[in-house]
Amino acid sequence: MKIGELAQQTGLAPSKIRFYEAEGLIGTVDRSLGGYRQYPARTKKVLELIMLAQQAGFSLAEIRKLVSQQGKGPVGHDVMLAGLRKKLAEVEVLQKKLAETRASLRLVIERIENTPPGGDCFECTDGVLEDLRGKL
Repeated sequence: MKIGELAQQTGLAPSKIRFYEAEGLIGTVDRSLGGYRQYPARTKKVLELIMLAQQAGFSLAEIRKLVSQQGKGPVGHDVMLAGLRKKLAEVEVLQKKLAETRASLRLVIERIENTPPGGDCFECTDGVLEDLRGKL
């Protein structure tokens, strides 16, 4: 299929598809006699995998490890699981940090809400900082 058709089916701009091609993520592409790129049907699936992986937070370098050479589809079972488990661990670390940040923000909000009307929020800075040091 030509790049325009592939772009329409995937929702990607042709320039993005050419970028992924240049990055080696979708493999080599045949050319017609007129010089038009001719993508195999499997390229659509590879592009969908790339889009899903990016939405899940994978970098292009990480995605490159999850697609086989020449962009012909996913790599072996063990490599795929290892990549997914590594990303899951990173997400869990990030979730922990976000939970700590959320708790700190709630503490600061609570302190500010308990500041008397017209009071200076910065007057309670020492108490807020002390509370935050205890939480972090």
